[in-house]
Order: sequence, then structure tokens, then C-alpha cells
Amino acid sequence: MKNIYVKKFIYQCIDCGATYSSDSVMYLCPRCSKKNNNDEPPYGVLKTIYDYPAIKRKFQKNIFSKLQQRLFLDILPIESMNSLPFLQVGNTPIYKIETSCCHLFLKDDSQNPTFSFKDRASAIVSAFAKEHQINTIITASTGNAGSSLAGICAAQKQKAIILVPAAAPKAKLTQILMYGGIIVPVEGTYDDAFNLSVTLTEQYGFYNRNTAFNPLTIEGKKTVSLELFSQLGQQIPDKIFVPVGDGVIISGVYKGFEDLMLLNIINKMPTIVAVQAENSSNIIRNMHVETFVSSSSHTIADSISVDVPRNFRMTKKYLLSYHGEAITVKDKEILNASSVLSKNTGIFSEPAACAAFAGYLNYCRGGKIQSNEKVVVLLTGCGLKDLYAVQPMLKIPKAIKPNITSIKKLYPDMF
Repeated sequence: MKNIYVKKFIYQCIDCGATYSSDSVMYLCPRCSKKNNNDEPPYGVLKTIYDYPAIKRKFQKNIFSKLQQRLFLDILPIESMNSLPFLQVGNTPIYKIETSCCHLFLKDDSQNPTFSFKDRASAIVSAFAKEHQINTIITASTGNAGSSLAGICAAQKQKAIILVPAAAPKAKLTQILMYGGIIVPVEGTYDDAFNLSVTLTEQYGFYNRNTAFNPLTIEGKKTVSLELFSQLGQQIPDKIFVPVGDGVIISGVYKGFEDLMLLNIINKMPTIVAVQAENSSNIIRNMHVETFVSSSSHTIADSISVDVPRNFRMTKKYLLSYHGEAITVKDKEILNASSVLSKNTGIFSEPAACAAFAGYLNYCRGGKIQSNEKVVVLLTGCGLKDLYAVQPMLKIPKAIKPNITSIKKLYPDMF
């Protein structure tokens, strides 16, 4: 039987509050987006709103378990789970780690098909495109979103066009090409690639996956919150550390828990901690000012290196409305967190993910976490995606002669 509730969602502008039908493809609020320029975050980002009262009436009792049985279809912007790729996206492992600081849980999204959190958004965008007979999807990316879209499109027999800044890590570019994506290196920043992708969308009608441009990307990313609630025994964590660049992942985390609140499944929001690299902290630095001022970003965590955070306005509203917290970490803290995480858990995460872990370590050192708290760190990508970043920490030994004496000289404390 066809689900009648999936079509009962609307788009709502986060700035003016105007609502729009979901009958056709929409990106930004037509009214507010007229104010946009390249020097500040866009106005008119749209939020997807469902018919929450109707969903509650439909399920009545045990609403979460019944939603879960349907894999949350009633609060996703697609008509059928069969529209999703056959690859397993989401349902990633969560590991409980013994620590004296708190009850620590690591949510490892490097286990997604293309080894990053971005597969959640790509899967929903691709499924929506499939249901609307759209075959070509375009995006701008520093690497992860592009490799994700290329991989998901390969599984869905769709065409992916990826615009990347020329400095994007080779491992991610390799993924895009291996998945058959059409790669377009752009001289300039991620923002330059973003603007060019929007121009191509406007002129040629390609379906655009860009985060904070296509509202469905947040719907894909919110699924991590639904999973966390389920994996933690239908309880919410006390704190969640999230790496932040454009602000779309953290907005997705908020949106997932907000949907659960609107369905009366939970009655409060976890404390969500936004973690940014110190030299790429344009969201945190502009949280309490009237006029947004951008600064050039430089960090080893390329996935969260953003000059103009596209989802700044939604992120700011979420953090202020739900009393979220924020912290910046230095690149050396990110590298240290990468080493600590790898050597103590066997999880090798990319620098952006390790930024979230660095934020957690900082909170522990500062006594900002209570020992009885349940704390989640989102690990959003695999370390193999950016081997260059960790090279300064590594010293690969020269080859030795094949005898024990040579080994003892190399590692005198081994025996």
C-alpha cells in the first residue's frame, strides 16, 4: 500500500518562514535568495517539514518502534525504501569505549559504502532523483561529498558531475574517478566550485546535491540521530561532538532529534557540541555578531575547511535555540586526537572526524563532562581518504637486513 504521508511535507524558509509545496524540485526560498551574494552565507535555506500530527494519529502507540520497522520512511522525503541504493548506507556501528571521563560512544560512519558520513545525504538525494526520473546529479565538493555522490550514483545507474577545488586530496579524487564520476577540477576554493555548480544547474537543469542548497541533504544526514536513539536503547545521549564546516551535518543531527521531539518520542534535545578547526571557524566566530564576516580558512581538516559556511543561518538558529555549545581546536590537537584515537581504538579517522574527537578530549581535560554522562563522538570519515595530513607524525623505518641483530638495532627495546 502506498504511503500517503510521505507526500505530506512542505519546505519552509528558515529566514522568512514562507512555505512551499514539495511537488517540484526546490533549492532556496525564491524571496530570500534574492539577497544573496558570494561574501556571506546564503539566505533562504529551506527546511523540510512533515505532517507530524497525521503521523502520530496513524501510529498512535509505540510510534518509534513502528517508524523504525518502516526504516523511518514516514519522516523521509521519498516514497519507497526501494528507491535507495542497494548498498548499505547508515546503520553504522557504534562502539562503547571504556574511559574514566564518561560513558563514551564512537559512531563510526567511515563504515558507509564510500567511507564517509556524506553517503547518508547522497542516498536520499539519489533516491529522490530516481523517483522523479532525474538521471544527472551535480555537486561541488572538497572530496567526500563528491566521492560519495559518485559511488551512490554508480550503484543507482545515474550520472554524477563533481566540481572540486584543485587542492582536494588525491585519495578522494581517485574514488570519484573509480566510481565513474565526471570530475571537474576548479582553480580556486570550494566556494568557487560551489558557485560554478549552481550556475550549471541554472543553465542546464542538472539536479544539484550541494549541501545547504538542496534541502534533502539535511534529511539524509538526520538519519544518524534516529539511529543513535535506537542504538542507545531509545535514549538520547547527554552530549554529541560534531565536526563542523558548512554546518549541514550538525543541522542534520539537530533535525533528526527535532523530528523525534515533534512526534513526542523524546522531550528534550541533547547538548550538541560544534567543533571547528581554529583556522576554519567562521561559524563559531560569527555566532554572536549581527554582520557576518568571513576569513580565509587554512586547516589540515580539508572536509571542514570553509570560508563561507553555506548553512550558517540554520546552524546558528539551532545552536542558539537548543543551547548548543561550540569549541575550536588547533591543527596540532587534531593530529594528536588522530593518534590517540587510532592507537587506543583501532579506528583510523580522517582529520575532520578527529576534530570532533579533539573537541571531546578538550572537554575531558577541562572537566566539562561528568562521569555519568553518555557522550557520542561522530567519526565522519576514514583516515585513508587523506594520508598526507598525518605524514608529519609518521616515520617509516628504512629496510633492514633479514636478521635478528638488525631488528635489535632498529628496535632495541622490543626484546
